[in-house]
Amino acid sequence: MTATVASHRKPRQHPLASLTGGTRTARTAATLALAGAATATVLDGTGQAASPPTPAQVKGRINALYQEAEVATQNYNGAKEAAGTARQELSRLQDEAARRTRKLNAARTELGAVAASQYRSGGVDPTVRLLLSADPQRYLDGAAVLERAGSHQATAVAGYARRLGSVRQVRQRAEETAERLAATEATLKKHRVTVVHKLDAAEQLLNRLTAEQRQRMAARDGVGTDGVGTARTARADRGTRADGPLDGIAHGPEAAAAAAPNPRAARAVSFAYAALGKPYVWGATGPSAYDCSGLTQAAWKSGGVALPRTTYTQISSGPRIDRSQLAPGDLVFFYSGISHVGLYIGGGKMIHAPHPGAPVRIAPIDQMPFAAATRPA
Repeated sequence: MTATVASHRKPRQHPLASLTGGTRTARTAATLALAGAATATVLDGTGQAASPPTPAQVKGRINALYQEAEVATQNYNGAKEAAGTARQELSRLQDEAARRTRKLNAARTELGAVAASQYRSGGVDPTVRLLLSADPQRYLDGAAVLERAGSHQATAVAGYARRLGSVRQVRQRAEETAERLAATEATLKKHRVTVVHKLDAAEQLLNRLTAEQRQRMAARDGVGTDGVGTARTARADRGTRADGPLDGIAHGPEAAAAAAPNPRAARAVSFAYAALGKPYVWGATGPSAYDCSGLTQAAWKSGGVALPRTTYTQISSGPRIDRSQLAPGDLVFFYSGISHVGLYIGGGKMIHAPHPGAPVRIAPIDQMPFAAATRPA
């Protein structure tokens, strides 16, 4: 039956049949064309798997990951600072609530003594029933409480009411602060995860390079393969090469400090020079390691100026300075997101904590996209 039905169907003709001599011919031609294209592709190399990235491309991606990690680090630093502030505030509120509760209990004891005295004398004044109420606040809200009390009792009741209200206010503030602290700590954890993820990704990319490639990369960064500057680099950083300054300008700590606009800036510059060679550790504020804003904060702290913790807040720690007016001690910020900061030392150079594997060192401010400068006050 099926065969009979099929015999009445007219075979479909391929659209190319009239041009190629039929469907089979068209398919054969297409197959040959594809095969020829594939052969040509293999011969000219374009059909091979994508070539691995060059060391320069790997370095570019590593730098991008470090910059992304720096953004997350500054967010982490800000959240950590906020968490510390909230934790201190919570502790203060808890202590204050305890003190006020003790005073409240003392006031309650005083009212209890009045109640006992009145009970022994044959009656309890309605105002003193405050103590017997399951909800003291509701009783205190009564309109004529103080009017029915004597002057001494009125003072005692009013004092109790005031202390009861203040204890409740402090406890409410403590609860709100505890909630804020919990939210901030959750944010802190999120930024920590981001930083670790970015740095792990950068480390994995570094591991793809050969030892020779890593050594060349480190040499271009001015550090040895172990992340520590060579002796020659360290001497050059301090402007103390045997044949004199690198470019005819004194760049040593004494010269930079002397050119600073004030003694506080001079001390900050001297501190930064003393930190040369110390490792970068994200979130660190010294004394053995620093991140970028941790270094500038510690440097200016040595000069008697308390800077906030992050690059986002340090940029507002003083008046903005035009790049042409930079002086030693000024803070120089980089990238559009203000995610990196260094301490200017003169001669177009700064001391900064770059990234993991690169210790605190001197670098030209042109090394990164300049964003702004501030002179801490």
